Formats: sequence, structure tokens, C-alpha cells
Amino acid sequence: MAVAIRELDIHLNNLLEPSAFQDYCPNGLQVEGRRPVRKLVTGVTASQTFLDAAIANNADAVLVHHGYFWKGEDPCITGMKQRRIATLLEAGVSLWAYHLPLDAHPVLGNNAQLARRLGWKVTGSLRNEARPIGNRGTTAAPQDAESLRVQLEQLLDFTPIHVPGGPETISHVAWCTGAAQGMIHEAAALGADAFVTGEISEPTAHAALELGIHFFAAGHHATERYGVQAVGEKLVADLGLEHQFIDCPIPV
Repeated sequence: MAVAIRELDIHLNNLLEPSAFQDYCPNGLQVEGRRPVRKLVTGVTASQTFLDAAIANNADAVLVHHGYFWKGEDPCITGMKQRRIATLLEAGVSLWAYHLPLDAHPVLGNNAQLARRLGWKVTGSLRNEARPIGNRGTTAAPQDAESLRVQLEQLLDFTPIHVPGGPETISHVAWCTGAAQGMIHEAAALGADAFVTGEISEPTAHAALELGIHFFAAGHHATERYGVQAVGEKLVADLGLEHQFIDCPIPV
């Protein structure tokens, strides 16, 4: 089934509600193609590698978590940015990107989907926000830090960095996908035994040891694979689109 660009844009914005967020980039349709959408390809980042793979797989449109036009970057469409956008325009392929809305969605979002795959129960948020990005909850059963590390590695196909600052048994967890290492302070204040995110920075290791909390950096890309896939499958059900997820892993 073919869906007009405008129809798909309205449907996505109703689903993910980007107007509810103050974000670092525009959310929604970032590059408009020239044909109705039959096949949607999803991925984490609109890199050149991803775009080339999507077009080779006959995408009419792509939907990603990390798109273009970030706050503070050079607005000129030159170099790498020009090549990426030219690839889309020459192929007539549309690009949708959703950043914070795709982190925060309570069912389809990166955090909700990661918890579902790990068997975690969401009991609250990390911050008192109307649209919370990070979550807290409980593991399926009490476990030690090594078993959680192995669980993350097996699910995400990524070797986590673990800073062992917390208790022997983990049952209360907090998490926020991507680059949310600074949220370790909120996680510790809420009594979490462990905090899981994508990246680590030097101060994070000291904070974990001094705050008494396990810290796991399980990959920015790896922890954010699942939101776009969930949205893609939702569009299959809602609009009858063909959907394909293309993974382009990176070591971060």
C-alpha cells in the first residue's frame, strides 16, 4: 500500500507528538522526497552507510533516531552533510527523524523497548518531567552484576563497560538509552542498584564508585536500536507499509 508523504507525516507526528518536546534538532520530516511511501527503512542514524544500504534495498523513505540539523552545528549544507542530503534528494527518498520523542514514548520508545527486551518492569521515571526520558524499575529477578553484564552483552551484541560500584545483588535499576551518563546522579538518589545507559565519560566512573551504584555503558547505538523498529512495525499495522530495519553497528 502506498501512503502519501503528507499522510505519513501527520500519522507519525500524531503518534510521537514532537511538539511536546524542546529538543536539540527538528523532529519529523527533515528531507522531503518525491514519491509516495510503500517501503520504509528504519535505522539508528542517517549516516552515509545507512542511506546507501536503504536505497539499495528500495526504500521510498527512511526513519531514524539521529537525523540532521543539530543545535549549534554549522548550518551550511557542505561536505559530509551535502553528500548525505544529495543522496536522499537524488534518490527521491524522504527522511524522518525523531530524537527525544523516540526516547520518551511509553510503549514504542527506546527506553520502553529496551526494558521490554530485558524483562524489566517500569515503576517510574528518573526525573519529574511531563514526558520523561529515563526510567527506573525492577529486574525480572534479583541478579548479580556479572549476570546483568552478560544479559546486556547477549541482547545488544555489544561488550558493556561495567564500573562495579554497587551492591552484591541488583534488583532496582535505572536506565536511559544513548548518552545519558550524567543521569547517574538521579539514579543513585532514587536508590537504584545499577544504572544502564549507552556511553561513559571519565567523571562517570568516579561517580559510580563514590555513589555506590553499578554503572553499565552498553553502547549508544546498541541501546537505541529498538525504538525505530517498534515504530516501523506499528506503521505496518496501521498503514500497511512494508518495513525493513537496517543495522549499521558502530563501536560506541
